[in-house]
Amino acid sequence: MRKLFFISSFVFLAMQTSYAASKNVCENKIERSKECVESINFKNSDFYNKKGKFLPEKAKDAIIALLNYHGYPMFDGIRDRIFVMDYNSGNFLNVGLSGLMYENNQKNLYMLLDIFLLPNQMLAEHWHVDGETTAAKREGWLVRWGKSYVAGIGKDNLSNFPEIKIPKIHWNGKVKANHVKVAERGDFYNLEQVLSPHWQMAGDEGAIITEVANFADGKAVKRTDPKMN
Repeated sequence: MRKLFFISSFVFLAMQTSYAASKNVCENKIERSKECVESINFKNSDFYNKKGKFLPEKAKDAIIALLNYHGYPMFDGIRDRIFVMDYNSGNFLNVGLSGLMYENNQKNLYMLLDIFLLPNQMLAEHWHVDGETTAAKREGWLVRWGKSYVAGIGKDNLSNFPEIKIPKIHWNGKVKANHVKVAERGDFYNLEQVLSPHWQMAGDEGAIITEVANFADGKAVKRTDPKMN
């Protein structure tokens, strides 16, 4: 009986230790895992106050949850470096852009950016023109986690993807670029043609995408939907 008591005590202590260790990992700001995230599904109202004002910190909460869900390598200060935007659409859940700019070097003409898209979120259609001192952006995208539909110029095959629904808030549900490629983890695609329109949309688990390019001039971006310019 005494032996059984010690065995039961040992098992109980082991379970408590395991729980404590798991809880510590989940509370640690640097080391997180998918098991620590209950959900990456949100409502658009999560990102706005009652007057319809966009709440960047709420959007960052969602992005941090997305990063934790996929096991993105976290580091101290990452939250402060993440940018979020809703293109003044009032609908961040469906049309928005978040990311972390690691480097945007105008002198040496290179850029490294990680793009973060929530589940089924669209990165608005746009194109890049020549800047005052630099050429129009050349770029390519590597999906690290999740899935992204990468759209650009080419043969129209958008109807082959019924799961893609262009949000009404985006140019009344329209786009110019209708050639879609499916990019999953490890897939890399280039911009098909300089100066051409392109957009992306994440899959059901969102997408984390590394973008490489020459210098990105924020003033040399044009968006198809005039309201988003």
